[in-house]
Amino acid sequence: MSLNQYNQPVGDAVPDWKPAVMPVPHTISGRFIRLEPLDAARHHAALFAAHQPAPDERNWTYLPYEKPQTPEAMQAHLQRLEEDGSLVNFAVVDAKTDRPAGTVALMRIDCASGVLEIGHVNWSPLMQRSAASTEAIFLLLSCAFDELGFRRCEWKCDNLNAPSRAAALRFGFAFEGTFKHAMVIKGRNRDTDWFAITLESWPRVRAAFASWLDAANFDADGRQLRRLQDFLPPDAP
Repeated sequence: MSLNQYNQPVGDAVPDWKPAVMPVPHTISGRFIRLEPLDAARHHAALFAAHQPAPDERNWTYLPYEKPQTPEAMQAHLQRLEEDGSLVNFAVVDAKTDRPAGTVALMRIDCASGVLEIGHVNWSPLMQRSAASTEAIFLLLSCAFDELGFRRCEWKCDNLNAPSRAAALRFGFAFEGTFKHAMVIKGRNRDTDWFAITLESWPRVRAAFASWLDAANFDADGRQLRRLQDFLPPDAP
């Protein structure tokens, strides 16, 4: 905090600030997965198949759309995401099988202030509770902070969505509060929880991700030896 000429408290100056670079769809490769620009025509059949092992539709409860019931409906759904100019959409492709297994987007992008959000997170059963999901988030965070120059990455979810809340904290996002009556989704009220990683906390979070993703942290069967939380220092994020 600083004081201006009127002795009023104002935010600290950011003298070297330059607007962040607008993200564009491109391929980002990791160890377990790669992120590809979402292509409804090319990805819809595999994504439809990837969601079929789920015993019910509970993974779609908190999303703003229902689960597509046919490959054609999945293509139409993905096409709507593609046509939304506010989203930079990715398909998450398993590096071993070369099969799409989920989708995710960068959204609410404000380059002037250096803020964006990771949203529309939709993992199929092939990705849930796997190294793939963790690496997908890490690749997006690395792109945002290290390549494009953003200062803040947000994660928002329904206050009642316990799995999403837990995931945000596990990934190193700090809880910032709840916005009451923030949205109406599927005819229901949604109170929205806000989480964020900022430029100051990113180096600690990045180091934790890198240590967790290191080959030495996995046994011969690909099981983690230590949790991601174990690598986050007590004061992080």
